[in-house]
Amino acid sequence: MESSFVELAFSGVGLLALIGVVFGTGLGYAAYKFAVEADEVVEEVLESLPMAQCGGCGYPGCEGYARAVVHEPDVSPNLCFPGKKEVAEIIANMTGKELDFKENVVATVRCSCLMGEVGNKMNYSGFDSCTAATLAFGGPSDCQWGCLGIGECAQICPFDAITMVDDFPQISPDLCVGCGICVTGCPKGIIELTTKDARVHIPCMTQDPAKRCKDVCTVGCIYCKACIKKCPADACYLTDTGLLQVDHDKCIAYGPDCNYACVDACPRDIVLHYPLHADYAQPVEIKEAS
Repeated sequence: MESSFVELAFSGVGLLALIGVVFGTGLGYAAYKFAVEADEVVEEVLESLPMAQCGGCGYPGCEGYARAVVHEPDVSPNLCFPGKKEVAEIIANMTGKELDFKENVVATVRCSCLMGEVGNKMNYSGFDSCTAATLAFGGPSDCQWGCLGIGECAQICPFDAITMVDDFPQISPDLCVGCGICVTGCPKGIIELTTKDARVHIPCMTQDPAKRCKDVCTVGCIYCKACIKKCPADACYLTDTGLLQVDHDKCIAYGPDCNYACVDACPRDIVLHYPLHADYAQPVEIKEAS
């Protein structure tokens, strides 16, 4: 009886060992047959990343971005926000890609909520993100088109070109490389790339009717078209969506035939001289005449 039990036990162990050998051999063959060769460039790119696994690049983790930036020609090397400029340059060198920055352009904020003394319709308490705040009835600002002041653009700028001053983004033209990440990252769409050769700037993106605009902002554009009528070069115009724009290639503001006619014509003082000195972002100090 005891010997039969021992024989049965050894038989079971032998059977398990045989199964282990068979499956182990099969797995080994499968691993050999279907092995994927390690991509050295992907590994090098991955090692250069800060491994924050933040997903800010739009890919599933750092490895997902590393594979995409190496194998997909349209993927930019400057999408790793935590890595900033240093990592972008390393990836560009490894992949042979050019940093897709635009020459002679700088990001500008088309909002004048501070100068216009725009208030808040509610107190926002939630995620430290403009995108999240926008989901709450368009955000706390009385102007549904204006800056929310949370600073998501500063958070995602890989070159530290944006700082928040009085809850408003200030963009350094010396640090900004025109990558456009803040442009696509702003949920309000109030940041755009502007040529450094621009002569005038309109820091307002509102599309509210004039009365509504006047109710919430003291300087917001009311689309009176005075700038359009006074511009001798037809550089001021309305887009198909009704937004006031300036064609900087046509603008002759420095010329004697113009001399900033649009700036002088604007009754709301929302058409400004460019380059900017951040004056448009600060409250206007009204001084009494002496």
